[in-house]
Amino acid sequence: MDSQKDALQRIIATLANKNEELQNFIETLNHTFGRVQDNSTQVVSDLEEEFDTLYSILDEMKESMTNTIKQESVRKSHELQNQLTQSTNALESAEELLEFANNALHIADDEEFTKAAKQIKDRVTMAPAFRLTMKPKATDNMTHLMVDFSKERQLLQGLKFLPVPRAPEIVLGDCLVIDNEVTITWRILEDSKIDHYILEYRKTNHEGLPRVKDEQCWEVLDNIKTSEYTLQGLRFDTKFMNFRVRACNKAAAGDYSDPVTLETRAFNFGFDSTSSHLNLKVEDRSVEWDPQGGKGVDSKVKGKENKGRSGTPSPKRTSVTRSPAPRGARDRFTGESYTVLGDTSIESGQHYWEVKPQKDCKSYSVGLAYRNLGKFDQLGKTNTTWCIHVNNWLQNSFAAKHNNKAKNLDVPVPDSIGVYCDFDRGQLSFYNAENKQLLHTFKVRFTQPVVPAFMVWCGGLTLSTGLQIPSAVRSFQKTENGLGGSNSSISQQDPSVACDICFYDKLPSVDSSLMP
Repeated sequence: MDSQKDALQRIIATLANKNEELQNFIETLNHTFGRVQDNSTQVVSDLEEEFDTLYSILDEMKESMTNTIKQESVRKSHELQNQLTQSTNALESAEELLEFANNALHIADDEEFTKAAKQIKDRVTMAPAFRLTMKPKATDNMTHLMVDFSKERQLLQGLKFLPVPRAPEIVLGDCLVIDNEVTITWRILEDSKIDHYILEYRKTNHEGLPRVKDEQCWEVLDNIKTSEYTLQGLRFDTKFMNFRVRACNKAAAGDYSDPVTLETRAFNFGFDSTSSHLNLKVEDRSVEWDPQGGKGVDSKVKGKENKGRSGTPSPKRTSVTRSPAPRGARDRFTGESYTVLGDTSIESGQHYWEVKPQKDCKSYSVGLAYRNLGKFDQLGKTNTTWCIHVNNWLQNSFAAKHNNKAKNLDVPVPDSIGVYCDFDRGQLSFYNAENKQLLHTFKVRFTQPVVPAFMVWCGGLTLSTGLQIPSAVRSFQKTENGLGGSNSSISQQDPSVACDICFYDKLPSVDSSLMP
């Protein structure tokens, strides 16, 4: 019966997954169908606009060339009209002179004849008919203004749609996700002249093909000249990322490649402000010492808090009265335990995060703790907390602390600390986040889930999560596990049993009388 139920449960899970895939596919088809209609309308509109522009250019050219022809016609007409007027006047003058000369032949008086002949001679010399050019100043030929549209007509007849590159293919086997970087590699299936590529990506918590309706929008990276691109400095705050790419030539962009989904799981958490000390100003990714933080709390509520009762105020950082913690929440840290925990427990697997202190931070601790840590307990002073502690107040020190014992660390204090937790192997390691130098390792057999834990006094811390385990740390851990663990670690088999490696000098704690 049980085996049949298990088989049926598997069938139900398979059908549910298939139904989800079909629903996503139907949404994709509907989205694509709608986009086809929209894009077709847009393309027709663009085509009409292009032809209207072409018509406009032709009309402008026609008007310009027509004006040129008219101007040439006016010029020639003017020249010929002037020449015609001059010639007509010259003809009239010549006819009059000819008639006068014919009449002079009949003059009998010699003196009168001589006088007339001389006058005729002078008039002939000055006659317009003999000064005019007998060649037209303009011809009737207008062929120099003819236009040959044969080439243009041939070009128009050969007009085609733009050549669009084919969709690239993302080479999934060559894609790489490491050190919070993602390298995407693709290839093009034709020898077309590609000018550049456009890569798009988005974060998602859905495995498989990208969904049409997703919480995240596509991010666009344009003008990529090679067939490979690496996205750097990513924060992996979702389980997966979708990628797609398209090729572009000088004319147009082609279709998208088939999208791919890459896994980008990482440990994400923030500070739990509901249980932090009142003197800590807590944001999602930062915590800062605030000596005025608890002064606005009502004295009665504050008195209840000091007695360990549940009516603790909320973590507001203003002078107004804080509301009580939600039902089921742990007590707020108080007294000299300037502590804040992470809001997400670790129950299995390997995880990594980084913490960066302010430069003038007087004292801080970074580590792990069980969730049931007492509200007066300080990190490293109980058998349920493990941390490294930095003290820059009066006496500088850098030490690993657990169960009220400390081991001095003979290395420089880094600007940023990386924390690595392998819950299943019972290992907690601290690294210089910049160069991945190992600072210290605890060997622990965890008996319950743990949470990241932090202490800060007179300063602040900034938290970086959504980080993959760095490749350098992963390689080091493989080497260490192969060699049987770090020789400098503080080992522990059970939280109730003292460490079986002796500690060095105990780190002096901060004198409470020196604190404000």
